[in-house]
Amino acid sequence: MSVGSEVHTAGPVAEGSGEADMTPDRQALLLAELVAFMTKDTPSVQHVLDLTTPRLREIAGLTAATVFELDSETGMMTATARFGEPGRRDQLVAGKVFRAPAGGKPVVNGEQMAIRLRIGGQTVGVLLLTGGDLTGLRLDTISTMSLHFATTLQGLAAEKQRQFVAHSSATIQELFEQGMSAGSVETAAELLARSCATAFRTEHAALHLIDHDGRIRYVHGVGFPPELRQTLADNLLGKPAADSPVWRASAESGEPVMIGDAATAKLRAGGFVQTIGTRSFIAMPLMSGNGPVGMVMCGDSAGTREWSARDRILAQQLAVEGALIMDSARMREAAQVHVEELTHQAFHDSLTGLPNRKHLLDRAEQAVEIAAATGTRVALLLLDLNGFKQVNDTVGHHAGDVLLQLVAKRLENTVRRPDLVARLGGDEFSVLLTGDPDETSAVHAGERICERLREPFDIEGQEVRIGASIGVALFPEHATEFGALMRDADASMYLAKRGGGGVRLTGA
Repeated sequence: MSVGSEVHTAGPVAEGSGEADMTPDRQALLLAELVAFMTKDTPSVQHVLDLTTPRLREIAGLTAATVFELDSETGMMTATARFGEPGRRDQLVAGKVFRAPAGGKPVVNGEQMAIRLRIGGQTVGVLLLTGGDLTGLRLDTISTMSLHFATTLQGLAAEKQRQFVAHSSATIQELFEQGMSAGSVETAAELLARSCATAFRTEHAALHLIDHDGRIRYVHGVGFPPELRQTLADNLLGKPAADSPVWRASAESGEPVMIGDAATAKLRAGGFVQTIGTRSFIAMPLMSGNGPVGMVMCGDSAGTREWSARDRILAQQLAVEGALIMDSARMREAAQVHVEELTHQAFHDSLTGLPNRKHLLDRAEQAVEIAAATGTRVALLLLDLNGFKQVNDTVGHHAGDVLLQLVAKRLENTVRRPDLVARLGGDEFSVLLTGDPDETSAVHAGERICERLREPFDIEGQEVRIGASIGVALFPEHATEFGALMRDADASMYLAKRGGGGVRLTGA
């Protein structure tokens, strides 16, 4: 039955000729009760059905009733209110009303009547009545009653849509704001997993990322204990993503996969669903310009769930937003690595990997400032290799480069961790000693270095021997600023070299 603009409601009508013989018009009373109820409350569909069923039992011998809500996008009908025991064929009978003209009469099938619920030219649901005397219902009663159900369905649908838009907008905005500052792909992935769990109000969420070979390289979970997260990682890391039927379905289509009952789905052994015991889930592929990069899954363990068209829309939005923040995080991560590489190159020697002269100057200026403020000392050792030119001339420049690399390693292994070893260029190195060294400890450090460098080096099976000349200067004993300290250490180094090597303290 179509609900149009020409709806007539009946008032109480007397039956019989005399006042004593008058009996109430139950259908008119029903409509009056509906009008009164609808004008003072914002009811649910179940409230409207609960109000009508007592009168319909009296009028038409009603034994059962179901209100089906129609999803205009999918065409699926969902029972949203019910009275009495549902029948196995209820949905089938209700669906027959769509084969009748939109403005036609209700469809009657035995003791069942299917009434199309329309408002504003749009079908919003179906009212299915079961009873022994449904033909006794007047068309104006059916029409008015249907209008009330349709109005309620439309109002609730509008409120659901408003809540959906508000919830999804807030979730996506928060994800965007936080995700666009994520410094790594993994951080972005964790944000996305939490946002998806919030968006769908699920107990659990899990996410995995794949590498260029399609193998799972990262797994993160939300809503289950660390031991289960570890089990999930053990089961999935390094495994081909394509082993999962859910992954294949979502990655190939680029669309979310929504499973209301996990028992009906093909699943990966040891995957998210089986490990956590999820009974319903939604899976969203993360797509970049180069193809899929991962997948997010959200689900519940408490029971099955009917996913809606709104859920699909939200999943599509989250998948797009998720892929965007993942790509952005990947670019920021690559940019950060590049900056770190450039910074390392600017402050380190390319051959030995040691800090270079610029790094030494920056670090030494800080060390001198701290020492001046705390009344402590800093020592600078400048070192020149003895016999390095002969290695270059006899063994070759390649051997000289290898020797410099081996010297760098020995120097780093000889000094304490807080102290700085740097290469100044050619075969010149420096060691900055902090921690308040005195003249004796500084000279002893130089002697240990000389002793270690006198030990033979093996370069491609050939034994090579060298020595070292080291000049030592201390702040503030020998100079009160680092430039002067360097000049003093350099002068002492050349005095040591003219003397045949070893350690020479400034002023000694």
